Amino acid sequence: MLFHDIEKLKLLVKAAANEEILKDFGHSKCEYKLDGSVVTPADLAMESRMEKELKQHWPQYGILGEEMLEDKQQSIINQAELNKDWGYWCVDPLDGSTNYAAGLPFFAVSVALIINNQQQLAVVYDPVRDEMFTAIKGHGAYLNERRVGQVNSLSKIKFPENKPIVAEIDLKRLPGELAMKLLNESIFASQRNIGSSVLDWCWLAAGRFDIYLHGGQKLWDYAAGSLIFHEAGGHSIALDNEAVFRGQLELRSVLACIDKSLFDYWYQWIGIGD
Repeated sequence: MLFHDIEKLKLLVKAAANEEILKDFGHSKCEYKLDGSVVTPADLAMESRMEKELKQHWPQYGILGEEMLEDKQQSIINQAELNKDWGYWCVDPLDGSTNYAAGLPFFAVSVALIINNQQQLAVVYDPVRDEMFTAIKGHGAYLNERRVGQVNSLSKIKFPENKPIVAEIDLKRLPGELAMKLLNESIFASQRNIGSSVLDWCWLAAGRFDIYLHGGQKLWDYAAGSLIFHEAGGHSIALDNEAVFRGQLELRSVLACIDKSLFDYWYQWIGIGD
């Protein structure tokens, strides 16, 4: 059933993104929410569109969207905890809103299905590059129709002195001591921050980054992307030494890498297991 669902979902997300998001890219107004993050008319239009579409095609599931009030978001999670057979869609209608408003082409739509507090399927769509990342639990990760991850790697990645060639690191959200250690000890060859957590996960899965370090993401930032990443064969942990995904609204940190030896090196270097 999930295979049929994901094919239908891909079509819905792609059509909605092209109609609700791309039309105002680069010249959209924006406002600031109470937490300081940016919201645009496209965020609201896309979430409303997805809520309508998801309810129409999958009335048996609830919907948790980024732009909903926190009380409503929490009520969805509470209902899912009380009824393990009931599920909900976790939707980030436009991740990378600041980029979008500024005309920077790094943003995406993210949708994940959560049942029994587990990610079952995920779709992340980048409308600028027309790239659709998808995953079904236990069935691998895909970029459009091509499988991504270690499963199709021809040779083991070599990292000089355990330094990732390209590290995606959000320094401002990391603990200050760790951020300074990263800057002072030159542990990576090159550092990036593209400003879209859902694309971070997917690009890491596709081999565009070597390692990922982030100090605080919300549920909709990682619900879909982390499933795609793990289905690509990746390894991740939060800085509290627990799984990143716990199905809660709390902020979660991330250390993630496709290559296991590099992941183990950074795990020890950061001191997560201490």
